[in-house]
Amino acid sequence: METFEKHEHDVLVIGAGGAGLRAAIEAKAQGVNVGLVCKSLLGKAHTVMAEGGVAAAMGNVDPQDNWQVHFKDTMAGGKMMNNWRMAQLHAQQAPERVLELEKWGALFDRTPSGTILQRAFGGHTCKRLAHVGDRTGLEIIRTLQERAVEAQVPVYMECTVTHLLRAGDRVCGALAYWRSNGKFVVFTAKSIILATGGVGKSFRITSNSWEYTSDGLGMAYALGAELIDMEFVQFHPTGMVWPPGVKGLLVTEAVRGEGGRLTNNKGERFMERYDPKRMELSTRDQVARAIYTEVKEGRGSEHGGVFLDVTHLDGESVKKKLPSMYHQFKDLADVDITKQPMEVGPTTHYMMGGLRVDAETTATTIPGLFAAGEVAGGMHGGNRLGGNSLSDLLVFGRLAGIHAAEFSRQNKQGITPPDVEIQAATRQMLEPFDRKEGASPYEIHDELQDVMQNLVGIMRIEEDIKTALTKLEGLKQRLKTVRVTGSRIYNPGWHLAYDLRNLLNTSEAIARSALAREESRGAHTRLDHPKLSPEWEKITHVIQKDGDGMNLSQMPKPQMPPELAKLFEESH
Repeated sequence: METFEKHEHDVLVIGAGGAGLRAAIEAKAQGVNVGLVCKSLLGKAHTVMAEGGVAAAMGNVDPQDNWQVHFKDTMAGGKMMNNWRMAQLHAQQAPERVLELEKWGALFDRTPSGTILQRAFGGHTCKRLAHVGDRTGLEIIRTLQERAVEAQVPVYMECTVTHLLRAGDRVCGALAYWRSNGKFVVFTAKSIILATGGVGKSFRITSNSWEYTSDGLGMAYALGAELIDMEFVQFHPTGMVWPPGVKGLLVTEAVRGEGGRLTNNKGERFMERYDPKRMELSTRDQVARAIYTEVKEGRGSEHGGVFLDVTHLDGESVKKKLPSMYHQFKDLADVDITKQPMEVGPTTHYMMGGLRVDAETTATTIPGLFAAGEVAGGMHGGNRLGGNSLSDLLVFGRLAGIHAAEFSRQNKQGITPPDVEIQAATRQMLEPFDRKEGASPYEIHDELQDVMQNLVGIMRIEEDIKTALTKLEGLKQRLKTVRVTGSRIYNPGWHLAYDLRNLLNTSEAIARSALAREESRGAHTRLDHPKLSPEWEKITHVIQKDGDGMNLSQMPKPQMPPELAKLFEESH
């Protein structure tokens, strides 16, 4: 029998990126006891990778910009698959959240008149991205982190949560372990906010780092929560392609926002063929498909990408506006971007799908469980616009904090997680150590990444997806025999054996949803169903656990109210 370190909070926030930090700050401001758990070190968050800017209709550069224009751009970018109410709240509240960051000490670039400077980005009809050079996400994390520390929110670092615990229908805590020594820790909480990010490590080429293993999605799914829109995985058009050690590392859209040009091996600005009006500032799904096509048809670069060129721009201005990109290429690829083009190609970047949440409260379908940021589905529909992720996590992180705190106040009588549930969860975690022989977690992960990259990637067909589902089932069976050696102290094989359970479930959810959607929409491209179908616009795919299996059902999209629908009539 294990003994457990125990901590009790009113609100437990799992994940310390932008959404988790903003939720923790807000819940603490509501006067409840908050705890913040992060898998890595505080500040090591994917929010940092959102370099180009935070999208908010402030109208500082383009005075005609307003929330209605931002709302329309977001819905159009998401191919009308977005939860319209989430998109509306986001567009309305984003400017206030950015000004709040400024008040808390964020240092944005400035216009000559002293207001926050905003830049152009793909899919946005106005210059809307408030930015700090090309380090916007880093500045946001720095600001939120300082605010959370100032508010004295306790942070449990290098602590991986493995199971959400429930009593009756309500969530009541979580089981975790310290990554350093493998010892288990039990958190009890009246409400829990998931801010655990996405699914990137299911794929071979990704901008995401080791933490992105579907933790929140997998744990909530295991508890019976609903996942939606899982077919929509965003492949950012520009990741580094060379050298191999940095393949997939993000090249911010700000490079194109500042005037970068995409060319093929013939020197052609090929976006003229795909979106002559918006060119390089087309939506991410469109640019990613264009690059994929150029490479496939033999017009790619030496290393299987295309060229992103800023050499026609003033070199000193490039260094000033894109300092991170300048140093990234100089240090990692020995390329001076002011003199040579960058080689770029698509990289798995962001999950538009996620947990089904209530737009107003961020509540999932499990009482007491809330979700914000990338782990929550609905906001971005079929394709996310650049810059919308940062404003999303600010807006919905705050709402999650408010409503999780309110839930805790209304349910003052906390519930102790049942001991039998805790012991069962720890047994499941320790089983790989007991096996004398079995599958290697590294081999399973390697095969999973091959399956998802090659069969459920940017371009999909029915035959490939069905093959992927068969292979995923085989990997799930092998996971039952997974074996790890050594002790629990800093054991990456053991950590991966746990991660694989969540990765395989979310990968299956992606594949099942991709197979069911027989059209091409946003980030989901079916070569065997290349057209956009008006019928599919009305349908959301819902994934839920069904015994040992996975159930996919269809749910009609909520209908937009007439006053908002009218905005789209006026734009034609």
